[in-house]
Amino acid sequence: MKRLSVYFFTGLITILPVALTIYLLYVFLVWTENVALGLLRPFIGGFYVPGMGLALGVISILLIGYLVTKQRVRTIVAFMERPFMNTPVIKSIYSSLKSFADYFSPNSGKPANQQVVVLRVPGQPIEVVGLVTRTGTEGLPEGFLPGARVAVYLPMGYMIGGYTIFVPSEWVQPLEMSVEEAMRSSLIAWMASSESRGGNEEAATNSEVAAVASAAAAGVAASAARDDGDAHSAPTRTPEQP
Repeated sequence: MKRLSVYFFTGLITILPVALTIYLLYVFLVWTENVALGLLRPFIGGFYVPGMGLALGVISILLIGYLVTKQRVRTIVAFMERPFMNTPVIKSIYSSLKSFADYFSPNSGKPANQQVVVLRVPGQPIEVVGLVTRTGTEGLPEGFLPGARVAVYLPMGYMIGGYTIFVPSEWVQPLEMSVEEAMRSSLIAWMASSESRGGNEEAATNSEVAAVASAAAAGVAASAARDDGDAHSAPTRTPEQP
């Protein structure tokens, strides 16, 4: 009986990620099809071919992407963004969403100063792995402690989110690890070893989306801090000197 339960849970763990991925992809495709058809229904009437809404939606996105590469269109888009960037409350929401979208933009690139580091607080026998999102406090409101400081994003395990803290630069030490690998390992609380991460490609693939989203959250924190000193995507804490 015990062996049967082991077989059952092993099969469940194997099938569940694949089934959930297929289901979420199906839900996304159906939602995209319905939205596209809802927008095009006044123009095409009752004419419908399965997949037409999704195809037209993809073509529309490609067309918008092409137009935005033109300087004149970018000027118009920037003018249309002004009400969203100057209205209280809406400004914080829109700027955060825009920073998140810009993180994935092929033209903007990822923040150049992102680096995986281990944070060691002097006098404390603990180590925390984080991600440096910015160096220095230039452009931020006054009130930070003097000296060379860096912003370190500390991701949480089993969820998308974390904390950004400003610490002295001598408290951090770079690690030979990619941002994606560090985020993926933090997501599962560092339970997988290097060997198991390399040998379990399916588990790594299924956690990649959440890892990228967590890395993007760090990019949003850095971008939002640079663009607007009073809008932060993660709480900021400054530890006291021991």
